[in-house]
Amino acid sequence: MERTSQLEWHPSLRDPTGRRNGKPRTIGKTMVIDKGMGLYTLDDLLQTAASYIDIIKIGFGTTPLYPTDILRKKIDLAKRYGISIMPGGTFLEIAVSQNVVDEYFDMIGQLGFNAIEVSDGTIEISRELRNELIERGLERRLTVFTEYGKKKWGFQTDIDMLTETVLQDIGRGASHVTIEARESGTGVGIFDENGVCRDAEVQQIVRQIPDPGWIMWEAPQKSQQVHLLNMLGPDINLGNVAPQDILSLETLRRGLRSDTFGFGLR
Repeated sequence: MERTSQLEWHPSLRDPTGRRNGKPRTIGKTMVIDKGMGLYTLDDLLQTAASYIDIIKIGFGTTPLYPTDILRKKIDLAKRYGISIMPGGTFLEIAVSQNVVDEYFDMIGQLGFNAIEVSDGTIEISRELRNELIERGLERRLTVFTEYGKKKWGFQTDIDMLTETVLQDIGRGASHVTIEARESGTGVGIFDENGVCRDAEVQQIVRQIPDPGWIMWEAPQKSQQVHLLNMLGPDINLGNVAPQDILSLETLRRGLRSDTFGFGLR
């Protein structure tokens, strides 16, 4: 029985690429979107796949809908597994529009969140206010993720504006800048109305951003994940991944699936 507990897969079977790093990772991060997981569902997910999850975003404005004790337990559980956990950026936009930003940050601290997302997907936020929100998060020792892009159907990326936003956000201390694709991955940003990637835009973004590792690519669909991984490599950061897709995505990163089998042929 003791021998069974020590069984381990050969490294070339566990990771044919030989390049996947453990946490804390600086590249190849995966962000999960949580649209309403209960405590036990999250616990089950993390027991199984915490090693492959770097960030959990509690989507949209679902954060205040949880019973407070359940929300605190979810936050504590994520942090025990070395995961950054944050409300979705839309919730901070609501705080801005309702003029309750102080109250927002007070609750973030009291609940124990260790990260926030600053976005302007639904409302307009000035550069000055965006800087202020980033700085307020950093002052509270939170990891700050920002997001570029509008949630409105048909929004297309202005690459020069994206580049300027990335440079300014990272310069202000943001950890990563996420490129908006919503939870559907269709009709927004780098994806057209059918969810097909606009490759020329992606290549131009990669050319213009000094460090592509600053970018978090939202790619909720498996076909989009496969496409971006094959185009940009297994070490890109991917966001808006459904909880049930975490192990599937990890197989793609490691060349453990036919779609990316070539990653392991080195």
